[in-house]
Amino acid sequence: MANEVVVSLIILTGLGLLFAAILAVAYKKLKVEEDPRIDKVESMLPNANCGACGVPGCRAFAEKVVNNELSPSKCTVSSSDGISNIATYLGVSASQEEKRYARLLCAGGAKESPNKAGYSGNLKTCRGAALVSGGVKECSWGCLGLADCEVICDFDAIHMNANSLPVVDIDKCVACGDCVDICPKGLFVLMPVSQKLIVQCKSLLEGDEALARCSVACNGCGRCAADSPKGVIEIKSNLAVVDYSRNNEASKTAILRCPTSAIVWLDQDKQFVPNQKSALPIGKVENQNYDEDVYYQ
Repeated sequence: MANEVVVSLIILTGLGLLFAAILAVAYKKLKVEEDPRIDKVESMLPNANCGACGVPGCRAFAEKVVNNELSPSKCTVSSSDGISNIATYLGVSASQEEKRYARLLCAGGAKESPNKAGYSGNLKTCRGAALVSGGVKECSWGCLGLADCEVICDFDAIHMNANSLPVVDIDKCVACGDCVDICPKGLFVLMPVSQKLIVQCKSLLEGDEALARCSVACNGCGRCAADSPKGVIEIKSNLAVVDYSRNNEASKTAILRCPTSAIVWLDQDKQFVPNQKSALPIGKVENQNYDEDVYYQ
C-alpha cells in the first residue's frame, strides 16, 4: 500500500514538472513583447476608465496612443497639462480636440410640465417610472426628473435643480455618455461647445396640443426655420430640428421669434435660461430680414 502511494506521488510530481516545463517553453516561444511606453502612458492618465475616448478603459487608450492610432487629446478627463505631458513623452503632437459635454433636450421641468398623476412605485427612478405608461409627466417626451443621470455620473457633473431638471456642470463633464445611456427618454446628447443653437424639446405634438402639456414646448410654428438660412433648421414631425453639420451658419437670429423659448442660443453655456424678450413682433411665419446687432429690448 505504501509503495502505491509513493509511486502515485512520484507520477504526480513528474507530471507537474513536465507541464511546468511545457508552459515555460511556451511562454518563451509565444510571449508577445509589449511596448514599455504603454505602462508609462497609462500611469499618466487619470485612470477613470470612463470610455469617453471611445475605447474600453485607460489601458486600451494608452495602447492606441502609443501605436499612434489616437491622439492624447482624445482623453477628455485629462487636464491640458496632462495631455501635453503625454504628447511630450511620446514625441507626438497633442493636437486639439473640441470639448464636448452633455446637453438635455428638454426644458420642461415641474413648473412647465406638471405631473398628470402621482408615482408611488418602489422603483424611484426614471427607468422605473417610464415603465408605467411612459411616466407621469403631462408631456410623454419630457424629463421625468427622478435623477437617474445624477446618480450614474461618476464625475459629479450633474445635479438636479429646484425645478426637477438635471443641470450639467460643463467644467466637470467629460462626455463619458453614461447619462445618454441611462435616460429612458433619450433626452441627453453629447455636443461640442461650438454648438450654441439647440432645441430644448422633443415633443412631436403640434401647436396648442403641445403647449397644453408643456409651456416651453416646441409648437412647430416654423418661425425659427424661416429666420435661418435655408436648411439650417427644418420642421420635422412638428419639431424644429437643427442641422449641426451647418453649425457655422447658425446664429441667434433663429431664436428671436420663438414664442415659447423652446429653441435657445447658449451664450453662457447654461441651459434652462429663457430667451430674453425680443424687440421684434412674433409676426407671420415668413422669412425675416433684420439687423442681428439689435436683438432685445
